[in-house]
Amino acid sequence: MSIIGGSGYTGGELLRLALSHPRLEVRQVTSERLDGQFVHFTHANLRKRTPLKFVRADAVEECDLLFLGLPHGSAMGRIDQLSTLADRIVDLSADFRLRNAADYDRWYGAPHASPAWLDRFVYGLPELHRQELASAKYVSGVGCNATATTLAIWPLAAAGLIDTARGVICEVKVGSSEGGAASADSTHHPERAGVMRSFAPTGHRHTAEVLQALRLKNVVTDVHLSATAVDNVRGVLATAHVFVKPGTAEKDVWKAYREAYTQEPFVRIVKERTGLYRYPEPKILSGSNYADVGFEMDPTTGRVVALCAIDNLMKGAAGTAVQCANIMMGWDETLGLDFPGLHPI
Repeated sequence: MSIIGGSGYTGGELLRLALSHPRLEVRQVTSERLDGQFVHFTHANLRKRTPLKFVRADAVEECDLLFLGLPHGSAMGRIDQLSTLADRIVDLSADFRLRNAADYDRWYGAPHASPAWLDRFVYGLPELHRQELASAKYVSGVGCNATATTLAIWPLAAAGLIDTARGVICEVKVGSSEGGAASADSTHHPERAGVMRSFAPTGHRHTAEVLQALRLKNVVTDVHLSATAVDNVRGVLATAHVFVKPGTAEKDVWKAYREAYTQEPFVRIVKERTGLYRYPEPKILSGSNYADVGFEMDPTTGRVVALCAIDNLMKGAAGTAVQCANIMMGWDETLGLDFPGLHPI
């Protein structure tokens, strides 16, 4: 396997996972800017784990499996050439997440460069698309905020419990690594440290993925997604407010979550009566591929507060990409992803 675009945070996570994976052998990792440098100069946690150096993308040789860690918009115009390098591709960007080409105009502000390729990609969230992933050759990345929001509300959609007339409102609190490895004014430490900053009160791009996921269960409703930056490096906490249909009891909600997730290897239901960690928290998921979900129901109003915590670089990006690759290759989907996180941290 090889990674094109390996100098960013998700590229580093992909490399970390791949180096410990029992079935993967990393052949090449690319960076135009860092060509010729040891990868551990950039990903210092990998010191003494690999002697690999970055190479240019035009030096990449054919391989069985190719991961793309390129910025949004970079892969869609090159997909014809990139597809000649490997039989199977997992693209971590947003370039092939949406099935409807018109959605790229609406949510990303520009037309898609290769719309004919959209139907060839399977959306890379195993909890929704495991069967299609097993026979897929091309898999798209997932938006980290979309992943957290979708996994929070998916059981309610799958069970047909959502009152679609009232819509879904979700607030996601996110760490600074969501902004990527490139520096900007908003990520400059004096401006970023200690913040609780609303940066996308409306119109967040990942809304499109949540709407697309709901349509799988013929749920057509408004989704209102807001995003707030908090003083974490890693982590997403989605807090979704969903009104359920009249007559829905808490036992029905419990049944929905258990039916959706009991057999899922990386989704854990966290809803405890006592203790410190009664609801999902991103902190203890750092470095893991787990998604912790939970809920609380207000029976007087029919409002369910659905929660999901993930590590945005793992279950929201590199971890799910490796999970999808495992499924594509016919391997145990948990291979290389057994790290449970740390406590305390």
